[in-house]
Amino acid sequence: MGSGTPAGISADPVIDVRDVSKAFGDTIAVDGVSFEVCRGEVLGFLGPNAAGKTTTMRILTGYLAPDAGTAMVAGRDIHTHSLEVRRRLGYLPESAPLYLDMGVLDHLRFVAELRGVAPASINARIADMIDICGLAGVVHKNVGELSKGYRQRVGLAITMIHNPDVLILDEPTTGLDPSQIIEIRELIREIGRERTVILSTHILPEVEATSSRVLIINEGRIVASGTPDELASMAVGTERVVVAARAPREELGRSVTALPGVIEATELGEDADGYVRYALIVQKGAPVVDGLFDAVTGRGWRLRELTTERVSLEDVFLRLTAGGGPDADPTSDVGRRAKQRRWEDDR
Repeated sequence: MGSGTPAGISADPVIDVRDVSKAFGDTIAVDGVSFEVCRGEVLGFLGPNAAGKTTTMRILTGYLAPDAGTAMVAGRDIHTHSLEVRRRLGYLPESAPLYLDMGVLDHLRFVAELRGVAPASINARIADMIDICGLAGVVHKNVGELSKGYRQRVGLAITMIHNPDVLILDEPTTGLDPSQIIEIRELIREIGRERTVILSTHILPEVEATSSRVLIINEGRIVASGTPDELASMAVGTERVVVAARAPREELGRSVTALPGVIEATELGEDADGYVRYALIVQKGAPVVDGLFDAVTGRGWRLRELTTERVSLEDVFLRLTAGGGPDADPTSDVGRRAKQRRWEDDR
């Protein structure tokens, strides 16, 4: 769980996952996953597509049964107390399950009744959800009339209407425009102050903007856990170099990946003036900057940018999910294969 429990977060786990595995035929979706989530924590569950995020979330919600292992949610076992677990969970899948022909108020009331909210408390819970989720301006509209951002707000409201201990949000900003994404992130941060939240996503800015701790999953296994700063510290001994040159793309790509000390190379695109931009993860202290300058100018290419930057969470994520792992020697066969695979993929 990293180096400690962040301030304001209880040390008592609300979710305790132990050695959970799930396969679909010959495909292992989740492979011996274990982790804890504490009360008051917003956990970013981060991984590339098909890494096992959604399968893990569906196991926690009772939608799928694991092949092995178990989990406790709010003190209840997912096997022996499945209904109790579901009562204490709020789950928002990637596509919110909304009835578009229902009014917002009617929809909130319908889900409150379905969730077993006491009749005497329904009006108060609806009022709370309207306030928390910022729905006051749209309560008299049908859900189908709302923008996607407001539909997502309604989705969050019906997820919380029964006052669950835990919220599980699966890709909550997919398909939203930039302003809507900012709004939903702000809302998740507010919600996370009073509840335990698991935010499943493959979008790194989502995690950095909302989460107190991060789990990275790849190919069904947890490969890292910690705060964003703790994960970035895993890249000690490396740094990030950005280069932009007016050069043939493939020739530039081969040149930068061939330099001693380069661990990974990612093409960032080509602008309208013909400058190709690369981001490199390099061994700290390696003469990569001098090598890049010589490689570009020695071929008569124009150099516009050559900078050194701090390694980011994105760089760590790419390294962990490229096959090398956090402790892989970049000069080893694994490191070289990861570097070559990134270059081939980018081509």
